Amino acid sequence: MTRRNSSLGFLGRFGRSEDLRNLDMALRAADLHPAQVPEGVKLTIVNLMKDQWPHGEPPIEAYGAVGRLFAYCLIGPDLFRQANGDEAVQDAERRIELALDREGSLDAQLVLLSLHAKLVNPKVLARFDLSAE
Repeated sequence: MTRRNSSLGFLGRFGRSEDLRNLDMALRAADLHPAQVPEGVKLTIVNLMKDQWPHGEPPIEAYGAVGRLFAYCLIGPDLFRQANGDEAVQDAERRIELALDREGSLDAQLVLLSLHAKLVNPKVLARFDLSAE
């Protein structure tokens, strides 16, 4: 199966691709406005997702999980807790802890992306002792 390319749209004439719209909705649902994430970072996220599902499109549920983890990394535990609750914070923190042991996993790549893009929240940096070395 041929991998579908993502599209940002152009001058309102060509629409945004469905994968980017799904990611934007997932970020919003996790209380992170998509405008706070550079378009290049969003393109990288959807491409990382496509790498995890090489024989088809990522399932719609995957966008929610990715959006929640990425939102946690960017807005930090306090704001994330206010918007999503304690259980969502615990889930995001558990996923990050597991990602630290699984360097090639999608979650590890998302954490690393937030770090390299210099978007990661300082409390998340300190909590997990993250560095880009």
